[in-house]
Amino acid sequence: MSSTLFRTKNVEQSIQDTEEPEHALKKSLSALDLTVFGVGVIIGTGIFVLTGTAAKNTAGPAVSLSFVMAGAVCALAALCYAEFASTVPVAGSAYTFSYASLGELPAWTIGWDLVLELALGTAVVAVGWSGYIHSLLDNWGWHLPAALGGRDGATGFGFDILAAALVLLLTAILVVGMKVSARVTSVVVGVKVAVVLVVIVAGAFFVKGANYDPFIPKEQPAVAGGNLKAPLIQLMFGWAPSHFGVMGIFTAASVVFFAFIGFDVVATAAEETRNPQRDVPRGILGSLVICTALYVAVSIVVTGMQKYSSLSVEAPLADAFKATGHPWYAGLISFGAAVGLTTVCMILLLGQSRVFFAMSRDGLLPRFFSQTHPRFRTPYRSTILLGVVIAVVAGFTSLSELAELVNIGTLFAFAVVALSVIILRRTRPDLPRAFRTPLVPLVPVLSVLASLWLMLNLPAETWLRFALWMLIGFVVYFLYGRSHSRLALRGPAPPGGTPPPPT
Repeated sequence: MSSTLFRTKNVEQSIQDTEEPEHALKKSLSALDLTVFGVGVIIGTGIFVLTGTAAKNTAGPAVSLSFVMAGAVCALAALCYAEFASTVPVAGSAYTFSYASLGELPAWTIGWDLVLELALGTAVVAVGWSGYIHSLLDNWGWHLPAALGGRDGATGFGFDILAAALVLLLTAILVVGMKVSARVTSVVVGVKVAVVLVVIVAGAFFVKGANYDPFIPKEQPAVAGGNLKAPLIQLMFGWAPSHFGVMGIFTAASVVFFAFIGFDVVATAAEETRNPQRDVPRGILGSLVICTALYVAVSIVVTGMQKYSSLSVEAPLADAFKATGHPWYAGLISFGAAVGLTTVCMILLLGQSRVFFAMSRDGLLPRFFSQTHPRFRTPYRSTILLGVVIAVVAGFTSLSELAELVNIGTLFAFAVVALSVIILRRTRPDLPRAFRTPLVPLVPVLSVLASLWLMLNLPAETWLRFALWMLIGFVVYFLYGRSHSRLALRGPAPPGGTPPPPT
């Protein structure tokens, strides 16, 4: 039984499956498109919120160093993703990579988890976007009926019509085609980055050197928590991360790390890239470098504009401008955040539909959902299904219930991809690799250790949700996926060999 659970789908087999006419995606993306996708999904409200929140609570002005550290952790994972995406340019990202190296059950596990992560993330972002639009409409004197304003504060029936409408609109754009999606994303990302740059440049004129003193505030030990909301490492070892000081920089890094989550979604579009061996590594690493630079710049500006201890938690950057007597910029920041969330929502939905599509094409989910549109060559069935489901979830669920993203899944994916690089280097040294992760196995091992450390800093209740979702996934796999797997129906192919046709 164990041999069937860990049967691998070799790289040649994965690439051959992408050439089936009914399950083939259109190749239309360039390195620039992928970089825009990466920037579009990474930069959201986090750049306007986490920068000040982490500075006030854990790191002080040294939060800029926290962003550098978090970017370095992501860079370790990005180097591993870049090698795999250039070697196995197939939709599915970490799911496809682990199928080629670790086996079917690990691949199912990570694919099942990514489906939840990206779906929940899309719903969260849609509800957050709706909140910004509600605020803008209220400022203009336009008010939606209470029943269509969302679940938060609703006493009876409540449906967030704006969140649901956004998801459905983006679903339609993704069905029409990746190039159209890329063009829409390019325009929106351009607006978003322009707003961020205006904030950085304008804020630089209000910076006061005295606000950087001390750059690293004196350490303040934190009290260890004992409930499920406490980090797992506290419950296991009774150790609580300190606030401020040198260790506070590391603590803040684990907080702001989640502002970077999303660059791995670029890898899900590898199959739709014209020259994936060259362009996917450029898109992954390029977007990460750009976003790290913007995050560091914003953190330097916000801690220079206002003393870190006086920063607000809800809207630190906007309130910093208000404190300097320039409230107009607060409106610009809200506008930038609303625009930014649009692309974050679309790219998360894109990534989720591609993972679902890849799992369906392999037979682990019904093959019906891996049919591509005869004209647009997009996985329209899986995209429409997921879009409708997420629209309903976003419409009927309150933000307070959605706000806890299960970030453990992304970190788990990072660790799996890093391990997969080491394994595939040993099992398939003959594979042509357009991009090679440097210093293997050192870089992948460091990526695994960094991911595990951040996972231990997540709340225990997040681990419980993760375990519950995985348990449901195992039931689905053993009842359906294992027996319907195309690899099981046609038999495994030898490394480098051609698989037999399905029976």
